[in-house]
Amino acid sequence: MANRSITIVGAGQSGLQLAIGLLAHGYQVRIVSDRTPEEIAGGRVASSQAMGAPALNLERGLGLNLWDAEVPPIEGVSMTIAGPPGSPEGSAVRWSSRLDAIGQSVDQRVKMPRLIVEFIRRGGEFVVREAGIDDLENYTRDSELVIVAAGKGDIARLFERDDVRSTYKEPQRALALTYVDGMVPRPEYSAICYSVVPGIGEFFCFPALTLSGPCEIMVFEGIIGGPMDRWCEASTPEQHLEISKSILKEFFPWEAARCDDISLTDELGILSGRFPPTVRHPVAVLPSGAEVLGMGDVVVLNDPLTGQGSNNASRCAGVYLDAICAHEGRPFDREFKQRTFERYWDFAKYSTRWTNTMLEPPAPHAIQLHVAAMEHPEIGRRFANAIVDPEDFFSWYMDPSQADAYMASLTRSS
Repeated sequence: MANRSITIVGAGQSGLQLAIGLLAHGYQVRIVSDRTPEEIAGGRVASSQAMGAPALNLERGLGLNLWDAEVPPIEGVSMTIAGPPGSPEGSAVRWSSRLDAIGQSVDQRVKMPRLIVEFIRRGGEFVVREAGIDDLENYTRDSELVIVAAGKGDIARLFERDDVRSTYKEPQRALALTYVDGMVPRPEYSAICYSVVPGIGEFFCFPALTLSGPCEIMVFEGIIGGPMDRWCEASTPEQHLEISKSILKEFFPWEAARCDDISLTDELGILSGRFPPTVRHPVAVLPSGAEVLGMGDVVVLNDPLTGQGSNNASRCAGVYLDAICAHEGRPFDREFKQRTFERYWDFAKYSTRWTNTMLEPPAPHAIQLHVAAMEHPEIGRRFANAIVDPEDFFSWYMDPSQADAYMASLTRSS
């Protein structure tokens, strides 16, 4: 097993976590990144990257919990679903619950440069290069396994869309991130604060660690073509912030009250765009016939609505690490690559299907569950903790008959 060589293209959550794990098992590992650590730290924010306890525990197992003393905790989840237009404010559905174990969000501009340094310190080879197809060909000749963990560019497009597992062909939301200082803390405990206005879009925010220290990340999810789909109007960071505040005041006034004095953490602490959620086939064939394995966002790219991106990336790295280490002495052939991805899909299919469901108008049974959560705290607690383990949603939340049975069981026990 020792000294087997692996090349990973991409220096994000999944690629770096896997690479550092492989070093601990004696593998020779090369990471190829299109940016230096300094360029990553000096660049634009990349995501909201909230992570729950299962994903964080995978990092801790590798000694990568490097920010525990600095990062503000995510202690719970709150949910607000607005009533129909024109309804009184008191008609909104509201509940909140603590998580069983805290979550964290560390700005990738803080996290990835430090993980690269750690990877090099532990004996990994770090190459700065914008890898193309010819580079992949070269890597397949001198590495036993090449993994693509870079979700953008020509090499990501090598992986074909899986029409069976992909629900959408078009973007479902106009997306925006705004990293801010000055938000009034939630009084009870810190939380991922979800807000839904049916037919308009969603907003959520939570505490995080950025370059300047603790902050709040605001995530806007506007229905395409709707009144939240306004980010093309922003040509400066200041305009982006003003649109953020305007959307809050118009559609999420209960959150706007905490944001009177917010300011951007930095001019690059903003992001907007849109993309179609996509599942891709995990094995790409190069012109030579050589094969490479995709991981992370390359193969399962969900809408950020449910905050599953970094959780999925960490879990993917954990699955791939276990599979590689268990494959001692045998070739990393197509059967291995496909089987390894299927092991990851056994987890990711739940977060993918749940996220896609949340992109649709709330089903009547889902609304009933959220209403019932105001009377039965156990529902809120279960929902909050299922966010970091989405498989649980499929035994009580996703199906109307299961939801009815669950609510009936709570009524009988109360």
